[in-house]
Amino acid sequence: MRRGTLLREIGRTARRQSVEWTLVRQGGRHEVWRCGVIEVVIPRHADINDLTALGIKRSLEGELGKGWWR
Repeated sequence: MRRGTLLREIGRTARRQSVEWTLVRQGGRHEVWRCGVIEVVIPRHADINDLTALGIKRSLEGELGKGWWR
């Protein structure tokens, strides 16, 4: 999955549900983003492995709801 696609998908869903989606800090290879109270680490690679993307999406279920990405 493309990194930009993942960020847009999460951002769009967060906006629809009135949940804060902000960049906390940047590192060399990863960024830390906050969705509500949950922080997730997102790689700064152009392509993100599909299993990694799925893990990131699942970690946000507490804020965005179960199965929000389907």
